[in-house]
Amino acid sequence: MFGKLCQRVKCRSWFEPARRAFWSDPDRLVAIKATVAISFLATPMVLCGKPFFGVSLALGALAGALSETDDHPHGRVKSLALKVVCFFISSFSVEVLRPYPVLLGLGLALSTVGFLLVGGVGERYRGVTFGAVLVGIYAMIGASISPAWYWQPLLLPGGALMYGLFSLLLLQMHPWRPLEEQLARGYRALARYMEIKAELFPSDAATQARVRGRLALQNVEVVDALDRCKEVLGSYRDSLADDEPLTPYLRSFMLLQSLHERAASSHERYDLLSRDPESRHLLEGAGQTLLQLSTALEVMAKGLLTGIPYRHPVSLEWTVNVLAGEMEKARLPADSPLPLLVNNLARSNRSLANMTDERVRGIAPRLERDPRSLWRRFADQLNWNNARLRHAIRLSLCFLIGFAISEMLALRKGEWIVLTCLFVLQPSYSGTRRRLFQRILGTLCGVVGGVSLVQILPTREGQLLFMLVSAYLFFAWLKRNYSVSVVFITTFVLCAFNLVANQGVTLMLPRIADTLVGSGLAFLSVRLLWPDWQFARLPGLLSEALKKNAAYFGAILEEYRHPSAGDDLAYRIARREAHRADNALVLAWQGMSLEPERHRQGQDRAFQLTYLNHALLSYISAFGAHRVEQRAAAEEVLPLAEETLAMLVQAAQIHENDPVIRPVPELLSEIRAKAHATVQGVPRQQMTLLYNIADATGQVLILSGSLHETRV
Repeated sequence: MFGKLCQRVKCRSWFEPARRAFWSDPDRLVAIKATVAISFLATPMVLCGKPFFGVSLALGALAGALSETDDHPHGRVKSLALKVVCFFISSFSVEVLRPYPVLLGLGLALSTVGFLLVGGVGERYRGVTFGAVLVGIYAMIGASISPAWYWQPLLLPGGALMYGLFSLLLLQMHPWRPLEEQLARGYRALARYMEIKAELFPSDAATQARVRGRLALQNVEVVDALDRCKEVLGSYRDSLADDEPLTPYLRSFMLLQSLHERAASSHERYDLLSRDPESRHLLEGAGQTLLQLSTALEVMAKGLLTGIPYRHPVSLEWTVNVLAGEMEKARLPADSPLPLLVNNLARSNRSLANMTDERVRGIAPRLERDPRSLWRRFADQLNWNNARLRHAIRLSLCFLIGFAISEMLALRKGEWIVLTCLFVLQPSYSGTRRRLFQRILGTLCGVVGGVSLVQILPTREGQLLFMLVSAYLFFAWLKRNYSVSVVFITTFVLCAFNLVANQGVTLMLPRIADTLVGSGLAFLSVRLLWPDWQFARLPGLLSEALKKNAAYFGAILEEYRHPSAGDDLAYRIARREAHRADNALVLAWQGMSLEPERHRQGQDRAFQLTYLNHALLSYISAFGAHRVEQRAAAEEVLPLAEETLAMLVQAAQIHENDPVIRPVPELLSEIRAKAHATVQGVPRQQMTLLYNIADATGQVLILSGSLHETRV
């Protein structure tokens, strides 16, 4: 009896870590789910001597998994129904038009434009329409080996339906999983942001510049994660009659946003503070606190995925208390921003500590919603300035040319040219160039490795197993490393064609040639058809970023004057828009490095502008992060803050040659004089933040003015 009990305890002690490890990796879960569905669909058919049916069902399930969206179960049902209909229409049209190549090519081009524009209406439609285009190309590849014309329109949507039902069954067992995964991604992205930022405490000027660039790039990931969280929360809210079950997730989302605002805050140039030994000692403590906060966020993310309740780390409490004690003993000037920094970290600690306290509850926050109807969203894309419309037309022309090459040269499985175009061609030149090398490298490695392994596993069962392993590894690597995922989708296709027609190995050389042709077509399309060079976009992106910064700063001042009685939706929208605009500027600078040399005009200036705008946004975030506890002491600061806001608004219109309301040096001198005349600690600290905002705005003005002159 005692022995059995010990055995159960040992079994449970082994099982629990395994269960946690299993649930803690969303990419692994998706890979397992897709592989199980594909194996149940393909294995019986292949072993029964019907490999075409098994592989077609597997391809349908593959497309269904790639186009799956994060919805509430009710929304997932609607998405699945729409997906099956679109997949049927796409594959049926290919089979019907296959005897008429001209009509098939034109239909492929026109339907691609339509599908991509419908996908622009919303996230749910984006996944479904991408899957429809993919299934259409799969149907083109499989048309020549199909036993009858009607099988693919039945099998491809059928595979997607079977996968969708399996996925829906799992979702019903754990209906909150999509929310938990997106929130966990957000917390992990913010944890990495804090870990990077800890390198600033302390730092020198060179470290400051290097780390700020990395922070700007990591901020893109954090804001993208926040947007995904908001979309999934909106989907769940639309499907629930009551917000009560959603309350814990709304609280987690609001906490994530507030932690991001505090993490993005900058109170001073930390390289300047690092020169003072007293300040350097405190900065080292701040860096350690940030690392502890980063670890706590990782614990929070893991708890969301595994169901383990969050326990606030004792080490973080100790670190914050020690830092506060050191701050009290330090002899700092009255205008030192370090008390604000320490207070900021302490508030982040308290927010995390109170996360599980049921007594800390507020009004369920509203979420930003797009008020436009579906038709209005579709119609708004019918504008040549819309990047999605240009990309849709560019992709459709690329498809048309690739299909024409395949037909005129009678290439064996030339449809792979079209498939390569779909995955390689991106809306931007830099994105396409990056994907091009990843696709070619992955395909070459996949062919070499796949052909070698097929020789080792010549049996039908061995190749089926290799196909399933390839499917798992493809999904496991898809979001981590695209090149690696291409290796395994190549081996998946090799095994599939070997099983169906014993042609997998012989088709690999044509596949390499088709990949090269398709990649070249995609590259030429984005290079020659309405290229959107980043240096030309830079002035507009900078102006937009400054406008959003001004709106965010204005919302902060409104909070100081008239605090929100409950929900601060307008404030959160302004803040999110400022970060989105900053991210667009960061991505433009990053993309510029991959563009042709003659189109990299002002790359160094682009980096300086990106750096300065992100620093400006960080200073504004610091001013907003302290709006609650410092509201009472803000009366002396608000008049100068209003003038700074007016200057920021005018800075956003520099490309229109509008005069600045007031010379920057004059405003900086007044802020400095006002700070020295202020005795109280908090107003002087606020003046320091305001000085940094005005100073960063002035530097952006100088650089943006020279950028405008260069462009003219």
